[in-house]
Amino acid sequence: MAIGRVLILGANGMVGRAWCGLLAAHGVGFDFGGRELLDLEDLDAVSRLDVSSYSHVVNCGAWTAVDEAEAQEARAHRVNAEAVGVLAKRCGAAGARLVTYSTDYVFRGEATAPYPVDGEHDPVNAYGRSKAAGEALLGETGGGWLCIRTSWVYAPWGKNFVRTIAGAAKSRPELRVVHDQRGRPTSAEGLARTSLGLMLRGAAGMWHASDGGECTWFEFASEIVRLTGAACRVAPCTSAEFPRPAARPSYSVLDLGATERAVGEMTPWAAALGDVVRRLGAAERG
Repeated sequence: MAIGRVLILGANGMVGRAWCGLLAAHGVGFDFGGRELLDLEDLDAVSRLDVSSYSHVVNCGAWTAVDEAEAQEARAHRVNAEAVGVLAKRCGAAGARLVTYSTDYVFRGEATAPYPVDGEHDPVNAYGRSKAAGEALLGETGGGWLCIRTSWVYAPWGKNFVRTIAGAAKSRPELRVVHDQRGRPTSAEGLARTSLGLMLRGAAGMWHASDGGECTWFEFASEIVRLTGAACRVAPCTSAEFPRPAARPSYSVLDLGATERAVGEMTPWAAALGDVVRRLGAAERG
């Protein structure tokens, strides 16, 4: 599928920044902006967004504060559901394809095998409910969009688990990390590459994308600390020992079968992580 000029929304976030770097490297023309361009909480502004000059609009903006969503569910719903529905209608009317993202948290997390793309929604927290509602609104627009569910996103930049653990390991003798939540980490840069691959193939509808393999947060943190070389012990704990405002699914591994058939095998999570950890210092200096 031919790609014309692309508009990147939420360009200041992890995935938005990865998209900007990827398109620049491929010589694809694009415009970008963060909340100064479009505040997704302002539905009137979303409804007025001019997308007529773009072949694709990539929405990397979202409410991602999982715990805060418990107390501010209406705001999370406005950003992750209502704004996405309005964007889909705007893009559909202008002949542009909307590319947007959802989450493994739309699932309950009690499965024992990876969740298929058409798995039943049953979120356990407000953030998951807002994303599930966004998916439902997309479905009501009649198609033409591309929505990619992902999980545990990280990058050399921004606020994320990898940078938090790497930073804490420098100064703390021990970190306790939950070992009863299992999923798939996702490099933001790998996610952008997979998304572009799907776009080039004209993919539409719902897809899954993450790094390959699966792990617990404890296993993920242990590998981060090992790669940094920090003299820090990582100890496992249960979710009950580390209570949070929002419940988390215990198993939210996404089935990557269709995506890998379309664009090739996903990079194993440990390899993708190693690449990012090697660049953390440079990202912090930049």
